[in-house]
Amino acid sequence: MAAKLPSLLLLLVLFHNLSAVYSIGVNYGTVADNLASPSEVAAFIKDKTIFDRVKIFDTNPDIINAFANTGIGLTVTVVNLDIPKLVHPNEATNWVATNIVPFYQKTKINYICVGNEITMSGISDLIVNLVPAMKAIHAALQAAGINDIKVTTPHPFSIMASSSPPSSGKFAMEFEQSLLIPMLQFHRETNSPFMVNPYPYFAYSGDLRNFLLFGENEGAHDQATGLTYTNMFDAMVDSVYSAMKSAGFGDVSLVVGETGWSSVGDPGRGIGMEEAKLYNSNLIKHITSGKGTPLMPGKPLETYIFALFNENQKPGPSEQNFGLLKPDFSPVYESGCLRGGQQVQEFETAQPLEGEKTWCVPKRGVPIASLQLNLDFACATVTIKPMVAPWRAAISRTPEESPLSTPVMHSVSTFLERKKLVALRVVATNNYHGCRFHVSRVV
Repeated sequence: MAAKLPSLLLLLVLFHNLSAVYSIGVNYGTVADNLASPSEVAAFIKDKTIFDRVKIFDTNPDIINAFANTGIGLTVTVVNLDIPKLVHPNEATNWVATNIVPFYQKTKINYICVGNEITMSGISDLIVNLVPAMKAIHAALQAAGINDIKVTTPHPFSIMASSSPPSSGKFAMEFEQSLLIPMLQFHRETNSPFMVNPYPYFAYSGDLRNFLLFGENEGAHDQATGLTYTNMFDAMVDSVYSAMKSAGFGDVSLVVGETGWSSVGDPGRGIGMEEAKLYNSNLIKHITSGKGTPLMPGKPLETYIFALFNENQKPGPSEQNFGLLKPDFSPVYESGCLRGGQQVQEFETAQPLEGEKTWCVPKRGVPIASLQLNLDFACATVTIKPMVAPWRAAISRTPEESPLSTPVMHSVSTFLERKKLVALRVVATNNYHGCRFHVSRVV
């Protein structure tokens, strides 16, 4: 039995290292009107994805409850405008009592982010109160007997004054002494991580394409350290670590709160779906390998990809399309985030049959209730034909591609799926405002 003990210990060590490697998370934003319920989202993440942690941008109780008993680590966020009042102990105590204590026993809350990218706000009242609010929230957690939830805040990469080469990383002078040094001291004292949001996406240049997207390249040599960097992500992360070390806080851990790539670039930028697929799929491979960065080799880097879903109520096409998934949970592209390597679903194009080429589409702006009444009436009084994939594809398109509002599409889809019926017959293909409706008249 004693002879087997070393082997058993080796297996335990290997298992621990393997589980530690897969520290990959995702940001779950909700600036959209077509997303599934939080319970559906939580179940999908748990059962269908590789993500073991999720970051949200508020303290929505429905979302926090949805992740109860899932084993998924959750990061919640104090909204920016609440920061000034939370410097007061009573306010911080009330915030923790309302937003953490009721969920703490069932939902695994790892971090509380106090605000989001506060330095970009330019609002001095938020900036000067950020560290005091973090300290007050931490004290309130301790008073409530909660010792395993850490307090942090995500920083934009613009806190850096220099980042190239990575060894020269320095914080911007306007933030270093007044904000970042006191914050790093807080992190050291509370064993909480410093969080930063590096986005190679915003540095896109055709000349740097492979370097930005983890492709093959000659690499960039840092003469001060003798290290060679083969991707921008590592270079950005290590420049932040260098700045922390230069400030005397190289012992504080570092977490990537956001990084990602939009699948729809702004006009003239020359970036889109292919670049998003390359960046995020290669990022996932890189993070889950556990290889770390050149300055932190072999150290798994906790990283949260932005974002889980495309969000149709954000401003502009690029902001709306950072998602790995569409609202119906189908992948925007193959990123490697789904278990089993689920492929992007494709539909066969329906071939037009002989007959009159007419079709039905709801009017713009029609109330959902009115549409439902008409659907109920139509489906109760006409001959019913089977559901076909192209019709389903058409009503599942994103809002900007479809002539129908998302609630109307959802209403149509829900009704037809529930009944497993369709009152429309495939007889023609119509390209209507970018959505190909392979349907014709009611028969």
